[in-house]
Amino acid sequence: MSLSAKTIPFTALALAAATNAFAADLATYQAPDASAYDRPSAFQWSGAYFGAHGGIASPKLNPFASGKGLTGGVQAGYNFQVGPGVLGAELEGSYLGNNEIRVPNGKVEERFRGAAKAKAGLTFDRTLIYGTAGLTMTKFEGGKGVSAPGGWKQGYLFGGGIEQGFGGGLSAKVEYNYVMTNDVSTTTSTGRSKTDVHDHVIKAGLNYRF
Repeated sequence: MSLSAKTIPFTALALAAATNAFAADLATYQAPDASAYDRPSAFQWSGAYFGAHGGIASPKLNPFASGKGLTGGVQAGYNFQVGPGVLGAELEGSYLGNNEIRVPNGKVEERFRGAAKAKAGLTFDRTLIYGTAGLTMTKFEGGKGVSAPGGWKQGYLFGGGIEQGFGGGLSAKVEYNYVMTNDVSTTTSTGRSKTDVHDHVIKAGLNYRF
């Protein structure tokens, strides 16, 4: 038997073995899940951010009540995300648009407010629902029938909101704050007095995280 004739059986056996091995590999190979490439990664709320807001401040919960003022300002803060939970802290400064608050025998006007707030909430991927509470400093000025009530007064706030995340680090929010400022001093034609002032703020804003 010639050398070429001898090599033909061996070549056939080698091809058969290679074919069997390749078939076994195909049987154990699992194709990657195509849906994994279409599934977006979980949205992350951790990190620093800054932004701006605008809305309405009113002595009544009804934002269309008389005495309301347009408000606008800026905010900056930092969030920590642990699983679906988010904790954060925020500093905020607002112009209150001369929101009028009724006091005995007159009215006072709110001009500016600074706030230091804590936040806690739950995420649903790109949606954050949160509550907030903190300290405020509000600048008052005399209004109808009232002389200057003594400038800045410390107060408290609590409220909540919802924030929706988008691409590029942007998010949009709607937030409500109930603000209490106790013992605001006023001077009227009948003398001096102290009044507890309460107001409602409804605002929308944009944040940019970095």
